[in-house]
Amino acid sequence: MKHVLFVCTGNTCRSPLAEALLLHKNEEEIEVRSAGVYAADGVPPSVETLEVLKEKNISYQETSNLLTKEMIDWADIVLTMTVSHKQAAAAMYPYAADRIYTLHEFALDDKGRDIMDPIGADTDVYRQTAAEIERLMDHAIPKIKSL
Repeated sequence: MKHVLFVCTGNTCRSPLAEALLLHKNEEEIEVRSAGVYAADGVPPSVETLEVLKEKNISYQETSNLLTKEMIDWADIVLTMTVSHKQAAAAMYPYAADRIYTLHEFALDDKGRDIMDPIGADTDVYRQTAAEIERLMDHAIPKIKSL
């Protein structure tokens, strides 16, 4: 079983989208969680995140989690939404730096690209973010399975 941890800022938009989208793919060999480098524990996902997931017939009941050592230790790979998230996670847990990548970097070997934060934008921007994450996920899943 491979353990994937998605990380963003507050764990209310991008990383919950990534977690829910990967869970929805029913990859039996992959367990997934999400967290935020600056998250407050227990905050529900944004209304727009839940709306986009509902449009895809995906139910998501999780709340936000602050990134912890236990999560890092659980994960075989940590996939962040931005370079700054990668840097923050690696600074907090330097022993795990070799398992921390941006999603773009891991999926497409594209080290400089971030997934834009949709917070405060309309639902169409969240749809675009979800589509970008899904596209990257299609490339990432085979690589995750081969870890």
